[in-house]
Amino acid sequence: MLKLFRYLKAKEWIFILISTAFIVFQVWLDLKIPDYMQTITKLVTTQGSKMSEIWETGGYMLACALGSLATAVIVSFIGSKVSAILAYRLRGGVYRKVEAFSMEEIKNFSTSSLITRTTNDISQVQITLSMSLQLLVKAPTMAIWATIKISTKSWQWSIATVVAVAVLIAILLVVIVMAIPRFKKIQKLTDNLNSVTRENLNGLRVVRAYNAEKYQEKKFDKANKELTDNHLFTGRVMAIMNPGMTLISNGLTLSIYWIGAYLINSASDPLLKIGLFSDMVVYISYAMQIVMSFILLIMVFMFLPRASVSAKRINEVLDTQPKILDGNNENVANQGTVVFNNVSFKYPDAQEYVVKNVSFSAKKGETIAFIGSTGSGKSTLINLIPRFYDVTDGEILVDGVNVKDYKQSELHNKIGYVPQRAVLFAGTIKSNLDFGDNGKGEKSDDVIVDASDIAQARTFVEKLPMKYDSRVAQGGTNFSGGQKQRLAIARAIAREPEIFIFDDSFSALDYKTDKVLRGQLKKRTKDAITFIVAQRIGTIKDADKIVVLDEGNVVGMGKHKELLNNCQVYKEIALSQLSKEELEQ
Repeated sequence: MLKLFRYLKAKEWIFILISTAFIVFQVWLDLKIPDYMQTITKLVTTQGSKMSEIWETGGYMLACALGSLATAVIVSFIGSKVSAILAYRLRGGVYRKVEAFSMEEIKNFSTSSLITRTTNDISQVQITLSMSLQLLVKAPTMAIWATIKISTKSWQWSIATVVAVAVLIAILLVVIVMAIPRFKKIQKLTDNLNSVTRENLNGLRVVRAYNAEKYQEKKFDKANKELTDNHLFTGRVMAIMNPGMTLISNGLTLSIYWIGAYLINSASDPLLKIGLFSDMVVYISYAMQIVMSFILLIMVFMFLPRASVSAKRINEVLDTQPKILDGNNENVANQGTVVFNNVSFKYPDAQEYVVKNVSFSAKKGETIAFIGSTGSGKSTLINLIPRFYDVTDGEILVDGVNVKDYKQSELHNKIGYVPQRAVLFAGTIKSNLDFGDNGKGEKSDDVIVDASDIAQARTFVEKLPMKYDSRVAQGGTNFSGGQKQRLAIARAIAREPEIFIFDDSFSALDYKTDKVLRGQLKKRTKDAITFIVAQRIGTIKDADKIVVLDEGNVVGMGKHKELLNNCQVYKEIALSQLSKEELEQ
């Protein structure tokens, strides 16, 4: 957990030092109160004492109590502020780190786990830090200071106090040994519960269509029960603490009174009896403060095990180094070329290559299409261009420069990307089409409308009451699959990139819309390179170059009619979709 403190700046450390000073002052005020109690006791039991002296001493006691209250408020405010700032920076740090991850690093952490680490884990650290800044300084200071003050009192009372503290520490050790393993498990079970819930919400339509509610409920109940059982176990262990601390506190008070009664009864001198009585009153106050100090420490240790687990999980994210790093090249001139030189790729820890020895080139104005059976490596291949993964062997050159040598933001500025599954963000249609930064500033309304027109989205957008200011729900759930795909395509067009990447982005469109859209798109992309992954022959038959993949190997490359004559794989795919007459058109 200490590693997380590197996110605190000098200003926060100054606040911590100020807080420490106030805590020490608060302890001094708290420990002065028993001294005044002793004075009042002596005044009350001594003949000839003046009432004004009692009132004066009582006033000092009240001032100490009010001063302690004021310092406690200040310390609490500083602790809350520092812990909130740390939590703010940790959330930002985790978020930015995840944004820098390649697909490889993201797959090492599940989505539900990353959400838990960004929310629940950081909250645990924040709560524990807020408490620790107050209690970890106050408790030891008070315990040591109070012990020094009572060290000159009766040794019988000291033995009773030592026994009480020893029992408290024993209970604490038992709790820590039993609770820490469970706290570690709780965070993982929380990840699992989030994962099951998220999966069910994402697949709600399928769950209902297959009457699988009971099955999903069983999965949720299992995850929920495992988490609940662990919470109950740790709760039962922690439940020992409150009655245990109450028993020790009351037992110590009783012991001091019993020992005090014995000592007072044994004393023969009346003045000695009065002195012992006042000492007993003071000793009880100091002893209770010593016990309270350990109780405060125990409260911190109740939170520390879970916070330490959370801190470790946060550090796992923050300490993970992205494997895809920026190069130095930026402001590379647009030459309008993309070249694959003997490109091979396999996923980390995999034995087999997904794509093998792929070579081709593309230039400005060309459309390069990829087709093949499911799992042949089409999407993987084009995802190497924006460096979602880095090639294992070979190289990819964009405008004559290896993509690994680009600054990533510069490379991405050249690309308009539309994934297989259309992704829309909560906001408006306009905010989605004007999404991201490609170094050209905010897009004009004309550009957005024109992009929507080309993507065949304008027809349904302008029928909406708010048109381009219409609301988009998270994930675009208030639009159909085809509408989402058209908006995603419009977003790429509005970006005006040098390279278009369409990863099976026309699959949700009907044939008519698909044909019209591609016709319009061809006019817009005459000065760009277009890569299309598709399953439909009709979508790619007019491409300048078609790359046919089979189990990661290029088994054919050329135009539509050439491949029909010299590539058996392509011919089989084509005949499975269209008749011979349609293919020859």
